[in-house]
Amino acid sequence: MSAQTLLEGWLSIQAALDAGSRTIHQLCLDEGKRYDWRLNQLARQADAAGIPLTYRPRADIDELASGTSHGGIVAVVGERRFVSLDRLLEENSAAFIIMLDGIEDPYNFGGAIRALYAAGAHGLVVRPRNWTSASAIVGRASAGASERIKMAIAQNAAEAAGFFRARGLVIAQTANADEATTLFAADLTQPLFLLIGGERRGLTRSLLQRADMQLRIPYGREFSGSLGTISAAAIIAFEVMRQRS
Repeated sequence: MSAQTLLEGWLSIQAALDAGSRTIHQLCLDEGKRYDWRLNQLARQADAAGIPLTYRPRADIDELASGTSHGGIVAVVGERRFVSLDRLLEENSAAFIIMLDGIEDPYNFGGAIRALYAAGAHGLVVRPRNWTSASAIVGRASAGASERIKMAIAQNAAEAAGFFRARGLVIAQTANADEATTLFAADLTQPLFLLIGGERRGLTRSLLQRADMQLRIPYGREFSGSLGTISAAAIIAFEVMRQRS
């Protein structure tokens, strides 16, 4: 079982079950939590879906999980289901699609998805990398949002930007350049494809030059540093939500 992909914790597993984001092969619950109402509710839902359920000693659950914050439940799951890029645009006249590019830390990746989903983003684009070994971490860091949000694959950011530009979306990218438009002065009510780069690599100069809009987050004082991925994603996504409300 250790070679299988795992999700950990009630939030991640409930999200995967609700969203149908992946096949759930088996649930493993801490036998000491047989009377936990949330786990029992999830167990009944899983049983109705024909998912095998086993109760095990806490030590067994700890051994399966990547940490100790699993809350007494882990799930053996299949690969994440992705949709086509077209599917991200369904029923969204003013689409808000994001690509997180160059983010290496699964905690940052999951935390950014959590903020984007909470702010109402319609879909997420990722590169075709293997997140299997980090599924449990991403799921926990995103509070299950990584299982709920629609997710599609593009080979690279340029391919995704070209696809969405051809369908009428404005291509926006985060940038620290002085000539970039400050976030609160930009019109974010338009159909939008937003590229957010990782903290180390950021986005390439060629991509920045091809963007329709470069966005920077204004600071309240002189500050030579940059915000982390999670903070930047949250600030931008909630400003999009505010403008569209």
